Amino acid sequence: MEQLRVGVTAVAGRMGRSLVQAIAASADLILAAALGRPGAPYLGQDAGQWAGAGVLGVAMSEDLAGALPSLDVLIEFGPVAAALGHGAACVRQGTPLVLGSTGLTAAEMETVQGWAQRIPVVAAPNMSVGVNVLLAFLPQIVAALGPDYDVEIIEAHHRHKLDAPSGTALALGKAVAAGRGVSLSDVACLDRNGAPGPRVEGSIGFATLRAADVVGEHTVWLAGTGERLELTHRAASRLNFALGALRAARWLHGRPAGLYDMQDVLGLKAFAEIQSPR
Repeated sequence: MEQLRVGVTAVAGRMGRSLVQAIAASADLILAAALGRPGAPYLGQDAGQWAGAGVLGVAMSEDLAGALPSLDVLIEFGPVAAALGHGAACVRQGTPLVLGSTGLTAAEMETVQGWAQRIPVVAAPNMSVGVNVLLAFLPQIVAALGPDYDVEIIEAHHRHKLDAPSGTALALGKAVAAGRGVSLSDVACLDRNGAPGPRVEGSIGFATLRAADVVGEHTVWLAGTGERLELTHRAASRLNFALGALRAARWLHGRPAGLYDMQDVLGLKAFAEIQSPR
């Protein structure tokens, strides 16, 4: 069996370690590059040992340019500033990219779209299979319930997360907005302080929690008169994100240039079209 040669950036971080563990446990993938922050004290150490996956014979390095020619795909979960540089390097080399970094601005997403004209890119704020199933069917659920149901999105993450609301919460908001035929930017309520007055009809509210080591929790409230439907996803560990990213890497190999997401990877767009009422 030919193994897919995978590179991982931000390898010393929480997601990086989970990715190394998942790659080490797979039969069809091989860790070909483990990339870390320039000048970091861990550089030169074995990436497998660092991640608790045993000796893999791959030293952590800062040399992305030297690693890219040997890679079939690069997986990027690092900070946005670093991710933008790494993505540009992938374009120069022609290396497919799985992008899981969150907190990108609209202008930065335009940059990613530019990359996708030259290389295949899977970009998703959440690589979890469960979350993406929820994203696929949420518009239909919202449309079926109708406009009289109030929508609130609550998300919780660990104390170190930099962006808020999370990319996943915003993606859920966009899915709700799509089900109502509106733009999220027109109906999002991101801040309630003081005396904001009664709830604005049709608005989509967001609440953000940051505490301890919470991996990631998202709940969509769909509240109607006399009842409330709650759709919740809880991540027990980062391994589910890592496994989703590896699934994306496998799917991306051999694809033409273009911007894809996890809905493409999982075949959910076609399934949702089949289920949509005619």
